[in-house]
Amino acid sequence: MAKRIFYLKDIDPISSEPDSEELSSVIVERLGLSPRKKNSATSMNRVLIELFNKMKLAHKEKKQELAIMTVEEMGNYANISKQTMYDYMKRWLDLDILVKDSYRYEGKTISGYKLNGNNLLNTFEKSSVKIKNNLDKTLDYVKNLQLLLKNEKISRSMKNKI
Repeated sequence: MAKRIFYLKDIDPISSEPDSEELSSVIVERLGLSPRKKNSATSMNRVLIELFNKMKLAHKEKKQELAIMTVEEMGNYANISKQTMYDYMKRWLDLDILVKDSYRYEGKTISGYKLNGNNLLNTFEKSSVKIKNNLDKTLDYVKNLQLLLKNEKISRSMKNKI
């Protein structure tokens, strides 16, 4: 079973009327998609904005291949290396924000990633379902644990009386 870790943060925009840059940064931070090192200079929110812009253009032009970004392109938008982008992308994939896709261009296959939805809202609704399912399953485990602990205590009590 794959190990998935969700790093959800409770932060809000600083300004009362945030612009797209600030709000995209907040979204990326809230979902734990940004670097965990303090003072990191990456711009993961720019990757999110560019993925959205590419998706919008792909729908407008009716060419789905326009929605795809290579890892190298994403790294350029985030101001990080391709390898570092691969490291960060795992979190995006774990939350179902990105999906891998490919297309043919001039006889070559180009592989990359795109948003896992028709728009940002649809993409993050899928991510929300993923997180909710994880929490629901955890709640089931907690219920079972509580029952087990209760039964184990009763069983020990019964053994001590005998």
